[in-house]
Order: sequence, then C-alpha cells, then structure tokens
Amino acid sequence: MKILVPAKVHSEFIAENVTIPAGVELIPYSETDGAPAGAEEAVAVCRWTAGKAYAPLVENGENVRWLHTASAGTDHVITPKIREKQRLAITDTGPAYEIAIGEFVLAWMLAVTRKLPLLWERQREKRWEWLTQDELYGKTVGIIGLGPIGRGIAQRSKAFGMKTIGLRRRPIAVEGVDEVLTGPEGLQRVIAKSDFVVLAAALTTETRAIIGADELAQMKTSAWLINIARGEVVDQTALLQALQAGVIAGACLDVFEKEPLPLDHPFWEMSNVLIAPHSSSGWSAGLHARQKTIFLENLKRFANDEALENVVDLARGY
Repeated sequence: MKILVPAKVHSEFIAENVTIPAGVELIPYSETDGAPAGAEEAVAVCRWTAGKAYAPLVENGENVRWLHTASAGTDHVITPKIREKQRLAITDTGPAYEIAIGEFVLAWMLAVTRKLPLLWERQREKRWEWLTQDELYGKTVGIIGLGPIGRGIAQRSKAFGMKTIGLRRRPIAVEGVDEVLTGPEGLQRVIAKSDFVVLAAALTTETRAIIGADELAQMKTSAWLINIARGEVVDQTALLQALQAGVIAGACLDVFEKEPLPLDHPFWEMSNVLIAPHSSSGWSAGLHARQKTIFLENLKRFANDEALENVVDLARGY
C-alpha cells in the first residue's frame, strides 16, 4: 500500500532508519506543490504543515481511506469535500502537544503572577526597584476543554499547587482536575471561580464565541483569560472592550480571529495583553519527535488493519 508523506518528514524517516511495516511504501510529496507520481494509488495521506497540497490528494484520491494530520485541531484541515468523503478515517496528533502547550500556559501564568514583563522593562531601564509579586500556589485555573492539551495544562498546574477545575462535554473524571463540570451552568461556575480561565477547546459550532461580553462580565476583575485554542472561541471585540474597561485584569493570547494580528490592532499596545504568534507549541524538537511517533504508531495499525488512535469524530468536530 502507498502512503503519501511530506517530503521533509519522509527524509527524516530515511535518516533515522525508521522501520516501516511490511507492504507499505512511503511516497514523498511537497505540501505546497502538485501531486507526485503514483499519488492516484495512495490509500492514505499524511499532512504536516500549513500547506494545502494534501487537500486535493485526499479529495481526488479514490483509494484514500485515511488522512492523518500532525496538528492538534482539525477545523482548518477538513474541507467540505473531505467531510463528505465516504469511509475516510481522520486522525490528529493532539497528545503530542500536551507537554509543549502545557508548559507554555504555565510560563504565561508565571509571567503574570511574578510580573516578569514589568521586571524585564525595568531591566532595560536599569531600574533597581522591588516589586510586590503574587504566587500561583492556591490559585484556581479553569480549563475549558479537557482533551490532551487541557489535561496537560491541568497536570502541570497541580504541580504548582493550584486548584484545577474544568469544563467538558461529559462529566467524566479527568486526572489532574479537581472538579469536572459540564453544560452552561458548568461554564458559568468555571468562569466565576477561576483566577485564570484557559481556553483549550476545539473550535466547533458549540464553542464558537463561547466567551463573550456576558462571560467576561462573570469573571473576577483580577482574572486573566488565556487562549491557546482558536481565535474564534472568543468574541474578540467584547474582549477588547472588557480589557479596556478593566472588566478583567488581562489576557494572554496565542490565537486571533484574523492571523497575523493586524499591526494596527490595539492589542499590540496594551500592557495587560501578552501576545504570541500562534506558537504556544513552540515547534520544539520534542514536539516533532512525538508527532512522528504518533504517526508511526497509527501507520502500523493501519497496515495491520487495526483500530487507529486519535480518531476525529466529524459530528463533534474533534
């Protein structure tokens, strides 16, 4: 069976002497150019970066039965034609991001409580002045979305002595989460109790603009909003107004409704906003290694006609 794999990843597999299941042929393709020779015989396609060349390979591939993406979310991956394709399994790589994004969220929370941006500013000004700082210990972090990334954030928050509460679709206990809530009432409770509200949910019709003016008004005035999900899960206009009016203390934003964030957007100049360019994963070597490990495990399963891991439920959107 022929599997289409991005050329860069294909070359890494060769350099690392990766064991490929018997009967499997990996065919390299460019994620920005046209289809490679033999693409019409492919039964699976692996997508890695933001390139769009994977889409027609899947949409027009009569034999394609599996699409794997190295991303954690799939809202930007599944085109209407791919969604309509019969008997197509789609898998993502969510667990690979648990460590990378979990650490980044903790770094942001530490930066806020320990006032690191202000310390760095005073360093540049050569000002030797004490600052009264705060601690994460005893604070409450509310996590909206308890998939692999949300769980990673919760477990690392517990290591700092924080109380963890979270929102998910079903009321099932989650390791590292003290209290799991569901539904609109659960959302209100998470928002009202948390010192940090972290958005880690997939973008779906249910989560689009899940944080708007009403939700922001229910947060503590001392609370910070952290978004490492998708820009669209927040009403960005309402957030701007809330930050300007002091409804909440601040926001740490990795994602936005429009990316890159326009240069004239007020967020850039606000002292209570920390910005990252959709890079909370850090694209570290560790993340890349975990991405490859997850793909190779599913490749083995696919070749042996076994159940795949991290399968996306198209009805739910994740």
